[in-house]
Amino acid sequence: MTYTILTHDAWGSVPVGSFPTLEEARSAFRDLCQDPWYRRDGGVKALELCDATIPGNPQRLDWFAVR
Repeated sequence: MTYTILTHDAWGSVPVGSFPTLEEARSAFRDLCQDPWYRRDGGVKALELCDATIPGNPQRLDWFAVR
């Protein structure tokens, strides 16, 4: 299985990483949610953790709205 993290902004979504295990993906997702750059950037609106097992149809596992 492949898990991916996406950022969402006014222009769409961008993958920022792919991980072979859910544990690795969740750890990276938590780290990104805590990253001060994402909080200060102003352009990034959200982070999303997805199960990308089915190509072209990722399933959301977690969501973090950046304020």
